[in-house]
Amino acid sequence: MFPTILRDQDAAKKLFETIIDSPNGRRSMSRLARTCRAMCEPALNVLWRELDSLLPIISLFPNTLMKRARRPGLGLAKAPNAEDWSRVLAYGERVRRIAYIESSPSVSPSIFAIIAENRPVQYILPHLQQLIWRVDTAAGLQRCTIFLNPELQSLVLEVSTRIPQLATFLAEVCSTTQLSSFSFTSPTSLPDTFTDILRSHNTLEKLVLVAPGALSSSVGQWAASLPMLRVLELDLTGRSVIAVEGFFDDIVASGASTPSDASSDSGVFSADEIDFTEIRKSSLRLTGDLRSGGVFTDLRQLSLTGEVANIAVFLKHLTSNLTHLELVIEDPPDMADWQDLSGLICERFSKSLLSLRINATGSSRFNELVRSTSRGGDPPSRHLPLQHFTSLPSLLRLEIDLPESVLFHNSDLQAVAQACPNIETLRLCPMARFPASSGPSLTLEGVAVLTQGCKRLQTLALVLDAHTESEETFNSLDVSSRSLLRLHVGHSVVNDPLQTTILLSHLAPYLETIKWFHEKNRPGYVEANASGWQKVSDWLPHMQGMRLMERARAVHLSTQKPETREQSIDATVTRITADKSLQAKPRLVQRHVQVSPKLVDRSTEAKSELVSMSIDATPSIMDTGVDATPAVLHQSVSVRPNMVSTEVDASVHTETKAISAIQALSFEESSSAKYPDPVYAFPSVIPAVLAGLLTFACRILTSYPLTIPMHMLDKSLSMLHAQPKEGDDSSSEKHELRPSPAHSVSSSTSELLDHDIPPVCL
Repeated sequence: MFPTILRDQDAAKKLFETIIDSPNGRRSMSRLARTCRAMCEPALNVLWRELDSLLPIISLFPNTLMKRARRPGLGLAKAPNAEDWSRVLAYGERVRRIAYIESSPSVSPSIFAIIAENRPVQYILPHLQQLIWRVDTAAGLQRCTIFLNPELQSLVLEVSTRIPQLATFLAEVCSTTQLSSFSFTSPTSLPDTFTDILRSHNTLEKLVLVAPGALSSSVGQWAASLPMLRVLELDLTGRSVIAVEGFFDDIVASGASTPSDASSDSGVFSADEIDFTEIRKSSLRLTGDLRSGGVFTDLRQLSLTGEVANIAVFLKHLTSNLTHLELVIEDPPDMADWQDLSGLICERFSKSLLSLRINATGSSRFNELVRSTSRGGDPPSRHLPLQHFTSLPSLLRLEIDLPESVLFHNSDLQAVAQACPNIETLRLCPMARFPASSGPSLTLEGVAVLTQGCKRLQTLALVLDAHTESEETFNSLDVSSRSLLRLHVGHSVVNDPLQTTILLSHLAPYLETIKWFHEKNRPGYVEANASGWQKVSDWLPHMQGMRLMERARAVHLSTQKPETREQSIDATVTRITADKSLQAKPRLVQRHVQVSPKLVDRSTEAKSELVSMSIDATPSIMDTGVDATPAVLHQSVSVRPNMVSTEVDASVHTETKAISAIQALSFEESSSAKYPDPVYAFPSVIPAVLAGLLTFACRILTSYPLTIPMHMLDKSLSMLHAQPKEGDDSSSEKHELRPSPAHSVSSSTSELLDHDIPPVCL
């Protein structure tokens, strides 16, 4: 079962925000988040919403990755993997605001490179809305790109040195985010293309420029063109009046040019005519009918830093209804300039101004610090008159905190009571210190005038001398404030604590808290005053209870019915009549009332909304290329004759046959006849064989030498043709001389000559 307050998310959020803003609030919120599960998530959201450093984010990595576990700011020893990012991404979704200071050694610069290279998602802080970045180098400025996400709304950039890459960085910011608040502070001048880069950011609602070049006419024109600009902060320190005027040179005031101002003359003969434009404007200005152009008409909050004279010049050009005005001036201001500024504020913003804060510049506070720490004596105190504030009926808060102009009188409180009857918070230099020789001029009598005129006053902070001067204050109930709840007296002087307690119980019977400086090591501490205010704080609740009881009794007695009794009287009336005449002549008074209607010219543009649309009526033509080149197939045909090398046996096949030419004689004849001498006959085939051999030898010597060159020529010609197709065995056939049946040399030679073989010259 959730607690009752957690059922309403808005109420729980307000409660947790109040706790975290209190002293030691973050520690209390951390303990509250560990109390129960019902409070864990809302408490963690408030606790991690705003971070002043990157150190809490880095400490979410596992200790095994740290260079030193107890000092996560030194960086990581190794790159994290996907599992190590789980806690960082889970808590990163709660962060709405984060700050980084490069000069601080709490975070090592090496951690940014590891995050950029190993992050599992593009934005580790996806819901970041406000980023505060204070850098000194270009590398530090580049690290800011890791945290630029589309949900970023506010960027506070402080650059202490000149960085050439600033224009590139601003262009990247404009392309990544759509800011509603932009603040730039630097001792160096703005980039030349500053307005061109930021011109696309027309959603800016707050603009803070504290840098040389912020008062240029181009910046003024760009700032005035922002349609949603509500808050503007500029630095006028060290600028001349002419430079402040130059801020408004290029601003075109809305409504400055009207149709009546235009002339129908072409301008050819204008030199001979009198220009009545200025005369017409002067007459309209006297009658109050001149419509002045508006400059920063939608501006509601303005903060200016610089001399009082420059601030007055700047405020003269504004026509907006400011609600909050913060001035950081050089202290002490020139009295003439202060008077002009006070009158200008009441003249221009009396009906709209709700809050007015006046503080001192850093140089003024530094000078006061040097004087207070040196041995030159007590710091000087100057009077800051408030009588020049004539009418601020809507003002609810007035705060003045200056180091030197700390002296106020009771007449100043009376002027505030008359000029600001609805004021709720009034702070008049509550930190001021006065020497023992000359104390503060304010007294409780002046506070009585303030409580009598300001019936809504809730918080009062000032330094006074708590002593009474007259008894008239106790006799008047009009000075008693029912709304005053908080009182801060600072280093105020108190001599009689009892008398002061009685007067305070009369002036503020419902006062809840009273504060003063009781630290002994604080400059300006006086033990007698601190102990006196401690007694007043102890006695005041009892006096208030008694005071309220007495007033309640007095009210009860004043409302009781009077005592009545019955008594008879003689009601006889003796009538006495008298005639009297009365002349009733009316007294006539003639009054003339001039009624001039207030005319407002409004032009309504009845221009119909047109939409231009272009239609492409060009016929669609498609070019298609057709390859009409006939397919040509190059194919080489080998016409080489099919040559067959055959080995021819040119030897004449002869058959030797022995024929006996001897006649067989019978034995009887041989024996009986006479034996003659033997005769041998020469064979008849020998001449034919010799003739064949001679013919074969001649053919061999004449035909065979021609066969070898023809064969070689055929091979060389075949290389000039395409390779033969598969199946053509003639190109790959090997010619060998093999024994075959007998063929004549003339047959082979005739086969070679049957083909178209060019002649060969030997």
